[in-house]
Amino acid sequence: MQITASAVSLNVADVPASAAFLASHFGFRQDMAADGFASLAREDAGMNVVFLRRGLPLLPEDQRDTHAAGLILAFVVEDLEGELARLREEGVDITMPLREEPWGERAFQVTDPNGVIVQLLDWNAPAGQ
Repeated sequence: MQITASAVSLNVADVPASAAFLASHFGFRQDMAADGFASLAREDAGMNVVFLRRGLPLLPEDQRDTHAAGLILAFVVEDLEGELARLREEGVDITMPLREEPWGERAFQVTDPNGVIVQLLDWNAPAGQ
């Protein structure tokens, strides 16, 4: 098997709201869109983010009404504090404040209009490593 591209597909109630959030605050561009569908990309993201409107008949019946719950879109960034400041300036609500974990991850989270959690993070080696 050779993987030529990757995507994560999320079911949401309002596709344009989630697409606009990723575009305006995280620099994604919309590659494709149709009624109930949007695919967004960044050259450096390594994957596309696809939003599908809940209830679409093209989805298997057992997936149509599920929501992107329990999933976190996580992006490693170079200037975590700078991104935090920028998002605050843009009026984005920080739903998990910046914190550092014992294993070296530093992260904060925001939530899009459909409840999709977006986490920005960086890594520091734990003490003694």
